[in-house]
Amino acid sequence: MQIGRWIKSTVLLVATGCTLLAQAGPLLDKVKSEGRLTIAHRDASIPFSYLDVEGKPIGYAMDICRKMAQAIQKSLGLSQLPLDFVQVSSANRIETVEKQEALLECGSTTNNASRREKVNFAIPHYIAGARLLVKADSPIDSLDSPQLKRLVSTKGSTPVPAVKRIARDKNLKFTIGEAEGHLQALEMVERGEADAFAMDDVLLYGLAAARPDPKALKVVGRFITIEPLAIMYPKGDEAFGKIINDEMRRLIRSGELKTLYATWFEQSIPPKGAVLNLPPSYLLRDLWKFPSANMP
Repeated sequence: MQIGRWIKSTVLLVATGCTLLAQAGPLLDKVKSEGRLTIAHRDASIPFSYLDVEGKPIGYAMDICRKMAQAIQKSLGLSQLPLDFVQVSSANRIETVEKQEALLECGSTTNNASRREKVNFAIPHYIAGARLLVKADSPIDSLDSPQLKRLVSTKGSTPVPAVKRIARDKNLKFTIGEAEGHLQALEMVERGEADAFAMDDVLLYGLAAARPDPKALKVVGRFITIEPLAIMYPKGDEAFGKIINDEMRRLIRSGELKTLYATWFEQSIPPKGAVLNLPPSYLLRDLWKFPSANMP
């Protein structure tokens, strides 16, 4: 009788072990074999992912990714999981993840249908909307403003096609330039090379807050787009994605994500102690009630 129970227990353990092994995939195997996890970050996506005075990546999305890394480490049963960091731009971030040169992209990337053909996205960590950054004395308050002659956005970002579509539909005559990075686009406005910079409003607030004279710039206009921002990761491993999204749900339901949010959006942040004073929007609060990675 005891032998029979032992055999049944052994079969159950073997079956369970086979199930766990079957759930593993190439991304988890890659992390386990290399004993490291590579994370992509941005240089100026304040407050999501940017560089501190020592050149180290910090921010709201970076804190979330470090939590995800801990979840991956625990799932794989590793005593430690060192992190490698690779800096990406709007133009190369999707390719970097698609090629698995980084397994998590921790920045301000919008989850949309065209991008989901190449990569996967976690449950969003922020809901943003694209608006305009202009000089404080500028009369421009919308894309329709007659004073708007030269618009700039960041190469590879979602506001670019949205602005082009609006300009075409409304027969607006401004030119649209594409800068290599957020900071370069902002500097074009400061130098008078562009009249306005179209980008997610939270990034515009963050960039302006970090300038020597934040009051010299202002964010104006209605939302051009609605942007669900999320951590990006490669396709091809459902088990990896489950760990990522389970951790996002845990952060939301435990209240840890609200604490992280307050740290970066409602309190002073490096490098100059600026405060964005951006409480969670109603869209983000609704997302926290019903967290889902499924986006239209």
